[in-house]
Amino acid sequence: MQQHLTIFDPFEGMRFGNRICFLCGTLITEDQQTPVFPAWLMEEYGLTQEPLRLLDQSVTTYQELQIPCCRRCQTSHLQPLEEKVQQALAGGVAGLRALDEKLLFQWLGKMFYGTLITELIKEQNPLVQPEYAVSEQPKMLMKFQAFFRVLQSIRVPMVFPDFLPCSLFIVNVDVSAEPSRFEFRDELSTMMFSLRLDNALLVCCLLDNGMIKQAMRRVWEQVEPRQLQPIQAAEFSARVFYAAYLLNVIPDYLIRHPKPEDNHLVMDTLIDDVTNVIFNPWQNSSYAKLLATVWAKWGITQEDILRDPQEPMSMLFTPEGEFIEFPEIPLK
Repeated sequence: MQQHLTIFDPFEGMRFGNRICFLCGTLITEDQQTPVFPAWLMEEYGLTQEPLRLLDQSVTTYQELQIPCCRRCQTSHLQPLEEKVQQALAGGVAGLRALDEKLLFQWLGKMFYGTLITELIKEQNPLVQPEYAVSEQPKMLMKFQAFFRVLQSIRVPMVFPDFLPCSLFIVNVDVSAEPSRFEFRDELSTMMFSLRLDNALLVCCLLDNGMIKQAMRRVWEQVEPRQLQPIQAAEFSARVFYAAYLLNVIPDYLIRHPKPEDNHLVMDTLIDDVTNVIFNPWQNSSYAKLLATVWAKWGITQEDILRDPQEPMSMLFTPEGEFIEFPEIPLK
């Protein structure tokens, strides 16, 4: 196989550290770092000194959150990706939706993976004793290993012939009703990542081969062409996060045997255990608990959401399934 088509797998032997490029595995000096959240994004949204809480409950800032990266990967792969996303974002929701979804998967995936390997590098310190060590959870590591195999498409020319590794939603939000310009949320166990950038809300499950988007297609058909109120966007995001929690299968990826003349890899996918149900059963009580966390700013509690236990409160749809154009937020 040609050298530029070689996949790096840091999960074999747990090769994580401040002297190993996160993307290609090259040995580097400790000063070769790249910010997890790109400089242009931090500058645009005033994030540089904003606090960020990590899994071990330690607090850092967006600017301080950096990962090891060689100069070649930085200049040849990450910088061009950042420039394409920055240019697309200048066009708002329409600009982001016009961008190749594979590029947005890579961009969001790099930020997700950056927070992950920050945890893995910390766990290698014998003085650090996290309550739930990621490196000691085999099923989680298997998911991250599969994810990083396709994230290598940032560096290695790679084709996904009939799938995209993720489910990506770009929601149009009415910013006049909500002054906040930036919101960020991730969840390692479900591989969920969401960003609010002005009127664009990006919600992504990074490892499901589009199964969540397929399962939510009827909801998304109603949501995609509309501009949502912030409380509606929060509900939609909660639905995606909960669907990721219910997802019961882990995709795996195999490299199709390359020919000597190939200039890219073709990646095939499979589900390890096809006997499993794809999604566990929906439970209104669990969903309401999650929804209450994102609706807390409007003063809506889990008890409010479950006034009718069979029909949780919704700001998106009436009990008959009709889209709510102007939701009424209950007053306390």
